[in-house]
Amino acid sequence: MIKLGIECENLEDEKSRWGIGQMVLNLMKEYEKNLEWQKEYKLYLYFNQFIPDDEVLRNPVFTKKIVGSRSLKSFNIFYHILMPIRALRDNLDFMFFPAYMMSPLYYKKAIVTLTNDVYYEYKTGSLPFKYKLAYRLFTNWAAKFAYKVLAISETSKKEVARLYNIPLNKIFVSRLGGSLSHGRVGNISSKLNEKNYILYVGQMFPRRHAKETILAFEMIAKEKPELNLVLVGRDKYKKAMMASLIAEINNKLGEKRVIHYEYIESDDEISRLYQNALLDIYVSDSEAFGLPPVESASFGVPVVVMDNELNHE
Repeated sequence: MIKLGIECENLEDEKSRWGIGQMVLNLMKEYEKNLEWQKEYKLYLYFNQFIPDDEVLRNPVFTKKIVGSRSLKSFNIFYHILMPIRALRDNLDFMFFPAYMMSPLYYKKAIVTLTNDVYYEYKTGSLPFKYKLAYRLFTNWAAKFAYKVLAISETSKKEVARLYNIPLNKIFVSRLGGSLSHGRVGNISSKLNEKNYILYVGQMFPRRHAKETILAFEMIAKEKPELNLVLVGRDKYKKAMMASLIAEINNKLGEKRVIHYEYIESDDEISRLYQNALLDIYVSDSEAFGLPPVESASFGVPVVVMDNELNHE
């Protein structure tokens, strides 16, 4: 049986389960259902402070390990020292690092997710210096020393190979997929009726143009008095602006037409928003994949995206 370790710290904060965290959780759900995989692979899950109370994580089919502690809250000590030491002791066949970085202490076979987004974040993004430095050091270490690199689209694979100078045959692609319920469900808010709102889902920062989306909505709002704009995601601008901008626009419009949810935990509630939307807008300058348009399209909702290679893929 092949022993596969997975770094799972990204699951400990439920409000940060975008992208990588959701991918890891869905991988576990698929493994839980697949008896053939369970015969071939044994999964070791490594947590920092605690094991979340998700139903899938209660299944004894997983070997779960807490290698940090609630008193020791340092991500770096967990990720780059404690976890790799414990994984080496467990004598794994492969270790999966989904969060882009690979610890130099881990010298056995590793699989690491890399995206062009994380490269541009440390090159030109607005992250604090310490995060940029960590990404620069440990994503490049991963590119050089990982056994295999996971890309989440063919477009991203080509970009990752070019940016990190990796041969294409070292990279394999596993695209993300929609996993939300498609049953008919009610509305999340009495104000939101079927097809009376435009939807934006995703964390908010400059390259995703959340600010411009709100300003564009303001330009059409008076001509479309029945229309609302719903945004779901955290304000990740260098200087937080969403709350003040939304309040300003709603004040100008004389009513609450722009509605912001920082986080929605329930998949059913997210499903309601997707299936009842008039359209989904996700105008991003650069993405490795971009899951919201795929999930919207799975509900038959039109999407507005950039005209680029990724979105054609």
